[in-house]
Amino acid sequence: MPISNSFKPGKHFLQIPGPTNIPDRVLRAMDYPTIDHRGPDFAEIAKRVLDRIKLIFKTNEPVIIYPGSGTGAWEAAIVNTLNEGDKVLMFETGQFSSLWWEIAKKFKLQIDFVPGDWRTGADPQIIEQKLKEDKKHEIKAVFIVHNETSTGVASRRGECRKAIYNAKHPALYMVDTISSLASIDYKHEEWKVDVTVGGSQKGLLLPPGLSFNAISSKALEAHKNSNHPKSYWDWEPMLKNNANGFFPYTPATNLFYGLDEAIDMLLEEGLDNVFARHKRHADATRLAVKAWGLEILCKNPDEYSNSLTAVLVPDGHDADALRKVILDNYNMSLGMGLNKIKGKVFRIGHLGDFNDLMLAGTLAGVEMGLKKSGIPFKEGGIMKALNYLSQ
Repeated sequence: MPISNSFKPGKHFLQIPGPTNIPDRVLRAMDYPTIDHRGPDFAEIAKRVLDRIKLIFKTNEPVIIYPGSGTGAWEAAIVNTLNEGDKVLMFETGQFSSLWWEIAKKFKLQIDFVPGDWRTGADPQIIEQKLKEDKKHEIKAVFIVHNETSTGVASRRGECRKAIYNAKHPALYMVDTISSLASIDYKHEEWKVDVTVGGSQKGLLLPPGLSFNAISSKALEAHKNSNHPKSYWDWEPMLKNNANGFFPYTPATNLFYGLDEAIDMLLEEGLDNVFARHKRHADATRLAVKAWGLEILCKNPDEYSNSLTAVLVPDGHDADALRKVILDNYNMSLGMGLNKIKGKVFRIGHLGDFNDLMLAGTLAGVEMGLKKSGIPFKEGGIMKALNYLSQ
């Protein structure tokens, strides 16, 4: 019997920068009957998860877990801490910083939106300068996307915090870690971040469906004075119910099973080892890209992302056409270029549940796709990566 053209043997390579591959252990953990979310068994799981998720954010302060996407957690960060008309500082580092800006506009914040080229991160010097100029402390918050998923640029989060400190400014520090949490080292408490936004579908090894606000005592004080209408995203009822292992509305019970298991896996490997693994795979990927003679979208090596690499295709060629060749011929999905870089870049995800052999297969698929699509490049990038990985 002939094989259908739609049938693709073997495992699909999901190499977009999130949602990422879900480990079998996490899948099995979620494959349990749903239990009473107001009963003692779930309360025990919830309290354990709410306590241990703090280890991932590196904080002793509260972490709120929402059933929702990272977009919802963006909104929660705004409505719980700010008021209509408040002035904030934001940076255009890519598609997702731009979307956070769009949400901020809808809540009628006054936004100083620093334009960017989508190839560099938030500039700590500009942060310090603007805050020092703000003698009346009208700027209420500084927003940073730590790792811009659309571009593969990681803003220098510690330096951004230092800039706020140097300016001796009381602005809140808001950071999106959706594609860096549990992939790139992040220290919510040490860096005095006031609200850290996270999501479940990348380094945390889960499907989409959970989002996070890690919050400081300073953010909780700001919450008391925030008059934005809020219900679903309100921190107060969440914190009150969380104290006993419960939620003010139905939580994503089976995702909590998965998160409990994912935290086990991350702690078993050790967070420092997780971060080192991600850096190693990122370094190998960049070696391959440079050997191919292609250009990495991120301009500054100090801002290279360890979660993904965005690669520019030569002028006159279409990155989406390359992605289609790779999907059709090698059953691998790569991330597309978004918005103003659509068709100009493809994105290689190397985060989450990922090992050397998976990276080798990914880079082999890219090199075969480049050759099959007719895009000019130098062969041998895969060997550069393999030599590095075999050291």
